[in-house]
Amino acid sequence: MARPSRAKLKKPARHPPAAREARNGTFVALAADALKRGEPDAIPDELLRQTLAAAVKVYAAKAERRGGALAPFAEGEVTATESVVAACALIRAADLNMFDVAMWFHRAPGG
Repeated sequence: MARPSRAKLKKPARHPPAAREARNGTFVALAADALKRGEPDAIPDELLRQTLAAAVKVYAAKAERRGGALAPFAEGEVTATESVVAACALIRAADLNMFDVAMWFHRAPGG
């Protein structure tokens, strides 16, 4: 009787320590530590993109469901500069212009 072939088991992809830690739910702590050390590049770009995309999707869904009554962060947790840098990147990534943003900005929350 022929023996079933033993396919090589694929080793899981190796991820940088930051990626492994973030999968364990510690992205916020990793980010805070990287920023405290002055090393934001310690967070892999792909991990940041995936985390930001997921956070934006969850925030938008919750804000829409609640009629806009959801603060994106606690007061004083993010500076005006940090907010605008991130907002501009999101606007560009979504291929929006300022007219589009103005229409959304002035609509009724959750509407």
